[in-house]
Amino acid sequence: MVFDAVGQIQQFVSVFISVYILVLVLLILSSWIPRIPYELNPVLRFLHDVCDPYLNLFRRFIPPFGPLDVSPMVAIVVLVVLRQEIPALLGRLH
Repeated sequence: MVFDAVGQIQQFVSVFISVYILVLVLLILSSWIPRIPYELNPVLRFLHDVCDPYLNLFRRFIPPFGPLDVSPMVAIVVLVVLRQEIPALLGRLH
């Protein structure tokens, strides 16, 4: 029973991180569009509300390079590493 619970947690963490990476990519892509229609403002607000607290962790230490903000790229790399390492750590609970 413990093995099944650990497997479920591993799968949840992996899916959660994958979805969060997708949300970060959507935020990045939305920043490339100069004029977003007014109807999409709630979507943009949601993306910022979900992503900005996590991105602000990196923005404290990584200054923007001119108009380029590299913190989302670093944040995605950290999430990819976590997606691979957390299941390995949870696997040791077996």
